[in-house]
Amino acid sequence: MTTPPETSSLSPRRRFRELLARPNLSIMPGGFSPLYAKMAEAAGFESFFVAGSQTSAFLYGVPDMGLVGLRDMVDHTRHVQSRVNIPILVDADTGYGNATNVFFAVQEFVRAGVAGLQIEDQEAPKKSATMAGRRVIPVDEAVGKIKAAVAARAELDPEFVVCARCDSIGAEGERFEDAVERAIAYVTDGGADFVWMNSVQTREQLKVACERIPAPVMVIWGSRPGPEPAEMEQLGARIALYPVFAATVGAQAAWYVLNDFRARGPIALEDWTSRMRETPYGLPDQANLVGAPRIREFEETFLPQRLQRDYATTFGH
Repeated sequence: MTTPPETSSLSPRRRFRELLARPNLSIMPGGFSPLYAKMAEAAGFESFFVAGSQTSAFLYGVPDMGLVGLRDMVDHTRHVQSRVNIPILVDADTGYGNATNVFFAVQEFVRAGVAGLQIEDQEAPKKSATMAGRRVIPVDEAVGKIKAAVAARAELDPEFVVCARCDSIGAEGERFEDAVERAIAYVTDGGADFVWMNSVQTREQLKVACERIPAPVMVIWGSRPGPEPAEMEQLGARIALYPVFAATVGAQAAWYVLNDFRARGPIALEDWTSRMRETPYGLPDQANLVGAPRIREFEETFLPQRLQRDYATTFGH
């Protein structure tokens, strides 16, 4: 693994392609919001994943079953990518229909400015990638979707990155060998830039997949505990994806403090803040993360004197 580079003037799409081209492993955290993406960037991560499951849960309060549509994700992820310099990879589920739908979906995401997207090979309505009950579509249909995605991006921006996600491992009637053959076809016949092998179960599976698939492999581990990132790199993986932890940890913290507040009152908030302040990382500076200080700069630069706010004698919490 390598140390994340300094902020670059390269576009997020070019930076993503360079990340895929190097031999080292990159860790990609995930969540759902622009703020979490900014926090990941501030912490030194090189990319961020906008997970459909977390967008469904945190923005709409619904399960990850393809209920969030194309326009929802395009509009939301436009905000995420516009707030960071690191590449944003978007969970585009099954492409919102057949290959024709995929073509138009990809072009909408290209116009939204994100670095790339993943399209999975599940049957609709899709299931969460980590849950039981998944079915996959025939290989030729899935390859057609990837071809459509590649053709769509070629018309607007060849730098846009297309990931083919293989959900075959653990799906109905599928074997690991089937998943590898699918992934190979997604690259050689479909033209995918890289492959997400979803939920590999053993180190040997990961090693075989990385040796046989003729493109970079992104992986999430199907069970815990799994190999550390350094071992994933040795086995051949290019990206280790942790697709939900930013959002999940935030939810766990909120659940704890909500219940603690219910039991003990406002002291719960004071205790939580004190504990976080004493960690090696301190508290996140949310005002700076969202660019709040620039508002005052704008006021002083662009507003006539009579319209500027009185910051000297007013205060807030």
